[in-house]
Amino acid sequence: MQINPNIFLPDSEIELSAIRAQGAGGQNVNKVSSAIHLRFDINASSLPEDYKEKLRKLADRRISSEDILILKAQRFRSQEKNRADALSRLQALIINAGKTVKTRTPTKPTRSAKKKRREGKIRRGEIKSLRNKVSE
Repeated sequence: MQINPNIFLPDSEIELSAIRAQGAGGQNVNKVSSAIHLRFDINASSLPEDYKEKLRKLADRRISSEDILILKAQRFRSQEKNRADALSRLQALIINAGKTVKTRTPTKPTRSAKKKRREGKIRRGEIKSLRNKVSE
């Protein structure tokens, strides 16, 4: 599985097994194992160490205490579509974990912005003072 141009994940590191799906499907749901159970051991994988660390830090209930990612794909009625769905979800999860979040650098308002704000406040206060009763 290709994660990005530099990172490739061999199929031997992904364990796929067919299980019976839940939900709608009529009598077929009791006979055919169309859902896919994907198991991916983060520690034993060939991913770069920073990807592994970011995957471990995800607050995701699909990652067990032994750092094994478990995905269950049962959206479709066919096993092939569920297999493709599980692999694409794993790929998306790894890609998202690899992204670096840009930290926000706080900025200060400029001198002219502060001046405009003060002038606006003064102008608004004058308008409000004109609403008062006229004293002679």
